Amino acid sequence: MRIFMSLVCLCLTVTVYGQRLKGTVLHQQGKQTPIDYVGIFNKNTGQHSHSDSDGSFVLPKTTAGDSIYFSRLGYTTRMVVTSQRDFETSITVYMEASSISLDQIELTSEIDILSRIAAVDVQTNPVKSSQEILSKVPGLIIGQHAGGGKAEQIFLRGFDVDHGTDVAISVDGMPVNMPSHAHGQGYADLHFVIPETIKNIDFGKGPYYADKGNFNTAGFVNLKLLDAVENTYVAAEVGQFNTSRFVGLFPVLNNQKSTGYIGSELYLTDGPVVSPQNFNRINLIGKYRYEDYGNQILELTASHFQSKWDASGQIPVRAVEQGLISRFGAIDDTEGGNTSRTNLALNHTKFMTDNSTLRTNAYISHYDFELYSNFTFFLEDSENGDQIRQKEDRILLGANTTYERKNIALSDVVAFEYQAGIGFRYDDVNDVELSKTLNRVTTLDRISFGDVDEVNSYGFLNTELKMGKWKFNPSLRVDYFRFDYENKLSEQFDRQSESKVAVSPKFNVVYTANQEMQLFFKSGIGFHSNDARVVVANQGEDILPAAYGIDIGTVIKPFDRFVVNAAAWSLFLDQEFVYVGDAGIVEPSGRSRRFGIELGARYQVTDWLYAYSDINYTYARSTDESDGADLIPLAPDFTAVGGLTVNNLGPFSGSLTYRFVDDRAANEDNSIIADGYFVTDMNLSYTRKNWTYSLIVENLFDIEWNETQFATESRLFNEANSVEEIHFTPGTPFYLRGKIAVRF
Repeated sequence: MRIFMSLVCLCLTVTVYGQRLKGTVLHQQGKQTPIDYVGIFNKNTGQHSHSDSDGSFVLPKTTAGDSIYFSRLGYTTRMVVTSQRDFETSITVYMEASSISLDQIELTSEIDILSRIAAVDVQTNPVKSSQEILSKVPGLIIGQHAGGGKAEQIFLRGFDVDHGTDVAISVDGMPVNMPSHAHGQGYADLHFVIPETIKNIDFGKGPYYADKGNFNTAGFVNLKLLDAVENTYVAAEVGQFNTSRFVGLFPVLNNQKSTGYIGSELYLTDGPVVSPQNFNRINLIGKYRYEDYGNQILELTASHFQSKWDASGQIPVRAVEQGLISRFGAIDDTEGGNTSRTNLALNHTKFMTDNSTLRTNAYISHYDFELYSNFTFFLEDSENGDQIRQKEDRILLGANTTYERKNIALSDVVAFEYQAGIGFRYDDVNDVELSKTLNRVTTLDRISFGDVDEVNSYGFLNTELKMGKWKFNPSLRVDYFRFDYENKLSEQFDRQSESKVAVSPKFNVVYTANQEMQLFFKSGIGFHSNDARVVVANQGEDILPAAYGIDIGTVIKPFDRFVVNAAAWSLFLDQEFVYVGDAGIVEPSGRSRRFGIELGARYQVTDWLYAYSDINYTYARSTDESDGADLIPLAPDFTAVGGLTVNNLGPFSGSLTYRFVDDRAANEDNSIIADGYFVTDMNLSYTRKNWTYSLIVENLFDIEWNETQFATESRLFNEANSVEEIHFTPGTPFYLRGKIAVRF
């Protein structure tokens, strides 16, 4: 705080220069609705800003005759030369929609500028399946090991994040991660999102964001859904492995102030495995948006998702090598499960003055989950096998309110703004169960069974001081947790409670030298909570492990159509105790440290050809173990993704993309190796009038690869002794699908 006040005092001494340009940015055609996040840059002074949700903006340090550039992805860049009359009233700037191009991105002093740049990847090559959603984040790798029914395995910044333990995921502000989940802490299932409804993907790496709390250690991802659907969209997709998918988006309301649409998705597949997955998933969504220009915006979203599947599980290498099963076979093909989620979410924005806004988000979800797995086969029970059931029934509800005050002029060259927010989240989780089962029918033994009540209330203050080309961003977040667990297996009433507070300061600095170069320094403390069963078992000790992070990097745009980003980072995690949902036990995980380098490049070769690549190297070790036994199992050390995208080449569009994961240690001493892979995907589309015909190919070169891998000790039915080795889920072979879509 002392440093912050010193900066304020220093800024007050700066010589007064220029005036404040106020205005609004609107669509040029149609209803002339406001455009948010327009980058606004004064070429003469280097001053920059961006438009708010209502399209309004304020640009300080401006004089008559200055050249002001307005840029946003999907719009033609607009240049305005100011006159003295512009400062006497609020100006209106109209922007015209155009095809997506990298030259529409301007480097402004945003903390998450890379998210804006990577948005080009999403717009030029939209998400084609729910499994692709997270992989649009540069450096994030996913893997599926339950036939598409479970949440994906996530790898980011040297973390095996499991299903979401160290990445905070949300959709339109509604949290996706599930604390104290039956299968794993932070479990984040995004399959309730219809890919065609995604507007953009906002993300940030590291624990540097005051409005992001639990699970934001390696980073966060927030999906923004479409505000409106202008035309009816219907698509049908069929492919190998008895796959079919049907999607429909339908506008039901479109007038001056209100829009509304409904959507649905049905997805069916048997997968490439010997035992059919019998997978089916249905999604429904409805969204209403009311916008009273300059006054308020109200969004109400309702959605429902349900899914059922069978799975072949993770199979041991030796079973394939001995010819007992094929790569797509199963030891126990009675694995599988079902899950559903029903959501109701409200987002309200009230524009109180030109410079102050009140944003409110509220949500309620009903979620259930039932999963059958068998990881060790006949290790524990030589007669019935080791199948387990994990099950829960949950009500999740919460709300938060943020007050934002912008453009507080400390002088003509220094501006200050802040966001102050409070909120809560309550998880009522009933009948959280881990049981031994047989053939998904018979319950042999209950290992754990109980109810969880978990409350997280929080407050944060995020401040930004803009001084010429500098932005200083100190912030503070405070979280309070209350954990309750009732053990229903106890003969007597057994309910335990613990509470804990986490304090998370952050400090970021951005220096925007010009439109071509930005430097940044980020630092902060984040955390992820532990399972409530861990908390009460460990009497509240070491149950909100802190993550201490630092990023130093740059974004460079040497010419209009080429952007390079680079960062060096480190992350240190405190000691923690982890609840192992598959075994019902508590294990200490120890402290860990990670260092890494990230490089990325994006090049708009021509109006129709776009290229991108991201390379990531991480050094990850446990700090409490001796050299040679300190590797973090399954933490990827080298990954790369990239590709070429063709857009608007006459009627044609398409992409050729790749992802690479290097070999990595599957256990602490590197004696068991998880094999790496290089997989290439392709899609090609032809559009004629309002019809689009597409071919989608996964694993174009039909390589043999393992999508997820674990070092597991198991025993087969014909073995006298157990063996620890790689157990894997085979990656998809060559997989061809055809798609027809129409808009009208």
